[in-house]
Amino acid sequence: MTTASDPLIQLDRWQAEGRKTALATVVSTWGSSPRPVGSHLAVSDTGDFAGSVSGGCIEGAVVAAAQEAIASGQAKLLEFGVTNEMAWEVGLACGGRIQVLVEPVAA
Repeated sequence: MTTASDPLIQLDRWQAEGRKTALATVVSTWGSSPRPVGSHLAVSDTGDFAGSVSGGCIEGAVVAAAQEAIASGQAKLLEFGVTNEMAWEVGLACGGRIQVLVEPVAA
């Protein structure tokens, strides 16, 4: 389930409810990318999420990595990108590259 509210506000709400959370942040981009550096995706331990790091094309993989970060307590740096020739087949349809830092967030 996704929520439409600000990801940082939603993360605070989930923590107030006693849920474990993680935050994914776009830390760098190269070429064309759907979301700018600083974009956030908040994820709860139940798989709910708010915000966006890619406009949808990598959110599933980032949510899965966030679930792993919540379980392990370890941050992870993810990188996604494809060549322009492969852009429409997999990953980023924009043809760019993006790095996303996924961190568990302690209450």
